[in-house]
Amino acid sequence: MAVGGPDSLEDVGAYLSEVRHGRPTPPELVAEFRERYRRIGGKSPLREITTRQATGLEAKLASEGYHVRAYVGMRHWHPYIRETVAAIARDGLRKVVALCLTPYYARMSVGAYFDAVKEAVRTQGLSLDVAYVDSWNDVPALADVFAERAAASLASLAQDGFPDPYVLFTAHSLPRKILAEGDPYEKELLETMEAIRARLPPIRSRLAYQSAGRTADPWLGPPFEEVIEDLGREGEKAILIVPFGFVSDHLEILYDIDVEAKERAERLGVRLERTPSLNADPKFIEAMAAAVRPRLTS
Repeated sequence: MAVGGPDSLEDVGAYLSEVRHGRPTPPELVAEFRERYRRIGGKSPLREITTRQATGLEAKLASEGYHVRAYVGMRHWHPYIRETVAAIARDGLRKVVALCLTPYYARMSVGAYFDAVKEAVRTQGLSLDVAYVDSWNDVPALADVFAERAAASLASLAQDGFPDPYVLFTAHSLPRKILAEGDPYEKELLETMEAIRARLPPIRSRLAYQSAGRTADPWLGPPFEEVIEDLGREGEKAILIVPFGFVSDHLEILYDIDVEAKERAERLGVRLERTPSLNADPKFIEAMAAAVRPRLTS
């Protein structure tokens, strides 16, 4: 399961309405996001990438003797989770493993995906045995592939004359109140960040957040935009962003980092690069498989 994204510029308004749970979207906000999607190719690549991830996972598990079928469900776009649950039932399957394509559990994100599955099962009157993968941030293969990407980017920057870039690990922000509620999201992010760091040479780094909501409530920080500004003022010459809170290319990678953050860094005279997204890398497929295997036999 993934968040989903518009298939065309014409879909942007309807997509934002889904994300905003049906609340009216100001026309200026629709125009702003339509321009963002225009600058990354006119649509979200997320459905295509998620489908390739599902296909890769199915093939990987089949090669190990598991008889499985992998389905894709999106929270805010087609194919919706409810549509996918119906398709699973029509195909005569009863045992389901629900895997969110974020390894870090938060009730507001992963919990909402699981609620969508439960609601679909309930409203459609289905009898499905669903196992939920809450967190899989501690899968060693996940830290391995993130570290491999980071090491390659560090080596590339070193060849270009930047042997000691500042490394900025980024993830999606959530309202700060989740910490008081005991949500493990930030703790799991820090655990995985340390696992990645342990696989790398010594680096200067910190965690920052992207995509805070436009609400009055405080969100997890610091915002990565502010950190880039601070590092530029402090004289850093190069920054490597490791967006380890995300596993696929989508708007928050292709626009927020590749366009907006890079333009911000250029104004500051800072070289900014990011590690490539995991997408359907076979090593990431192995991490997905490691998360799923225990639920296949339980």
